[in-house]
Amino acid sequence: MSFIGPKSQAMQKRAQQVIPLGVNSNFRYWGDGTTPYVARAKGSHLWDVDGRRYIDYRLAFGPIILGHAFDEVDQKVVEEIQNGILFAMTSELEVEVIEMLVEMCPAVEMVRLDCSGTEATMHAIRVARAYTGRDLILKFEGNYHGFQDHTLWSTYAPAEAYGNPRSPIPISASSGIPKVMGQLIITLPFNDFEGLERVMRSYGDQIAAVITEPCQGNCAAINPLPGFLERIRELTAQYGALFILDEVKTGFRIANGGAQEYYGIKPDLATYAKAMANGYPLAAFGGSREVMSLIGHGVAQGGTFNNNTPGVAAAYATLKILKERPILKTIEERGKRLMTGLKAIFEENDMPVALCGYPAMFSFAIGLERITNQREWHQSDKALYLKLVEMAIERGVMPDHDAREPWFLCYSHSDADIDETLSVYSDIVKEAKKHWKASW
Repeated sequence: MSFIGPKSQAMQKRAQQVIPLGVNSNFRYWGDGTTPYVARAKGSHLWDVDGRRYIDYRLAFGPIILGHAFDEVDQKVVEEIQNGILFAMTSELEVEVIEMLVEMCPAVEMVRLDCSGTEATMHAIRVARAYTGRDLILKFEGNYHGFQDHTLWSTYAPAEAYGNPRSPIPISASSGIPKVMGQLIITLPFNDFEGLERVMRSYGDQIAAVITEPCQGNCAAINPLPGFLERIRELTAQYGALFILDEVKTGFRIANGGAQEYYGIKPDLATYAKAMANGYPLAAFGGSREVMSLIGHGVAQGGTFNNNTPGVAAAYATLKILKERPILKTIEERGKRLMTGLKAIFEENDMPVALCGYPAMFSFAIGLERITNQREWHQSDKALYLKLVEMAIERGVMPDHDAREPWFLCYSHSDADIDETLSVYSDIVKEAKKHWKASW
């Protein structure tokens, strides 16, 4: 396809000789001959190996909150790595970073660091099982909690594979996940109040934790219905289960205190990664002192690279900037303008569209007016969504080539970037309208 240049195509062929699919994460693979390869990035823009420049709305799947190669963060990293990269000891800088996390996140009293969101959710689940003495985990269809086997169930499968919503079938998202793991997971549609009540009545005394993202971060950023997160909080407390809020995507992005601050809720445990270090490798999980104090007392958590200096230094600089400046307010203002503008473009072309998420992290489903869970989202016109993405990439605007993945904004996105994006989408939606009319 013409939206990917010849050097990217050549790079893919070269990479596929030594890397499965030619990429180091399945999410980076768009298809043979259609997968871009990057040369560099700065601010809100990136350039592929063909030299083409794009306004970047992928932002490394969300970690870039300030901007690519943000000078103040990189300078702090350079300064700190002069003193060493990695230690089998704890530094004062780690303590300072965790003190900021505790200050910013309302439900967090103690924290342990990790390297990735996958590790953070894996460790949070272990702690929850240890604290409750139970094994079952309840998660919601379409929610993604990392690549660990415990929750990589009912994430991307076609909706029809999930069975009846009253009795969902957990579907593993990969070969190689032991079938026995499916006996430890209960799945439900997101925003299913009645199902949540029913499952908690039946299994509440066996459930170690209910884990959820605040919005469906890997399914078009579908928002929670009013009261849904609060009901999870109430029912987990009632039945002695823990509430794990997976803030890997929303943490330090939709508010300085993440979804806890945004919705005014207090989970027992929360997980973080992505935006906390502006793209450097660092993650964390934390919660109440009572629950977190189990770690080190019969509960294992560790990792050689958990306190890597580049990640810790980047988190220190990033969190400090977020605390001291109206970073997220600025992103919110520009994100609102982009969301409002996109909705207006679709309405002008008589295309139904459901916008979901937050100004800093949003998506839209074409052909529907409203979506509340992954089963409903599957009814949207995903083919048209991806056609528009490809047309946008040809014109220098890059959302993700996956209709499930949200658009992300960072502080470096300018008003000019928003203007250019809206101009591009105004043109391509009009151009694609004939295709849409033919498909309905």
